[in-house]
Amino acid sequence: MGKIVLVTGAARQLGGRFVRRVQREPGVDRVIAVDAVTPEHRLGDAVFVRADIRRPAIARVLAEHSVDTVVHLDVSGKSLGAGGRTTVKETNVIGTMQLLGACQKSPTLQRFVVKSSTSVYGSAPRDPAVFTETTPPKSLPSGGFAKDAVEVEGYVRGFARRRPDVAVCVLRFANILGPEPDSPLADYLALPVLPTVLGYDPRLQFVHEDDVVDVLEIAAREPRRATLNSGTFNIAGDGVLLLSQCSRRLGRPTVPVLLPAVTWVGAALRAVGMTDFSPEQIRLLTHGRVVSTTQMRETLGFRPRYTTAETFAEFARGRGPGLLPPERMGRAVGRLAELPLPGGAAGAAHSTDGAR
Repeated sequence: MGKIVLVTGAARQLGGRFVRRVQREPGVDRVIAVDAVTPEHRLGDAVFVRADIRRPAIARVLAEHSVDTVVHLDVSGKSLGAGGRTTVKETNVIGTMQLLGACQKSPTLQRFVVKSSTSVYGSAPRDPAVFTETTPPKSLPSGGFAKDAVEVEGYVRGFARRRPDVAVCVLRFANILGPEPDSPLADYLALPVLPTVLGYDPRLQFVHEDDVVDVLEIAAREPRRATLNSGTFNIAGDGVLLLSQCSRRLGRPTVPVLLPAVTWVGAALRAVGMTDFSPEQIRLLTHGRVVSTTQMRETLGFRPRYTTAETFAEFARGRGPGLLPPERMGRAVGRLAELPLPGGAAGAAHSTDGAR
């Protein structure tokens, strides 16, 4: 790992955790933690610099500290503090542009790591069953954080062409969950009743917060033997969960809503501040998204400690009991599955569900 590491987004929980972890890496002399707001959590021995990456002042920070490794974590779908969607977009897009401009002029920079998202693939009805890193999206995201991530990756690719001497790593994370998640999807899953799209049961993938910190550490150091940590990688835990499985494990009932009415429900939830039920999240909860992690394992050399199901179990434990205990919901679903179907034998539904 580089001797002087700069980390953006240090005021967020994930950024703070990585700042504390990277200080323990052998060979790291100094960690520069950057954010526009003062963190509420400790940062260890890191040097905190209060700076807005949307401003040209970030170039002075890189130059003054002779930074050789930048880990850009200030790309998020949720505002920190009182900022709204406009502030989030400016930080994601304009902030990344300013940071890359500063990095381009830095003679000491050797490595650049950016936190991206699998949302760049979008969610559409004709999507492939599994996205690889080279699969083009059927429908590009039209707004929200997904569009921000697409633009951020475009600027990063341009930077990589202009500075071929800098090792660039783009990590596309699936939905990040854990005991202390900070995302719109986590807010949605914390609702007492989950509005869903009638007739759809999307497949979802999750990655644990601990695995996120681990893979960031791998990406920020020199590659291990027989691995390569330059390029673009999907990061997700093994396996998938259906949204219906998630609701049962949380003990939270679902309310199926017709697709045209979901937008109105989302607007109502945003108005009362319960969750950012954005159009991109509605598409995810309609069509789902699954990505391949072959390159993560074979090229990057990273194997997550938590599967998708284990990650969700950690999240569920931190949420507390829902309206309906999971055991009771499981028994109810089992009894419904054993009921005879019209025109069919009793238990047919149960057999079909077991086959799936």
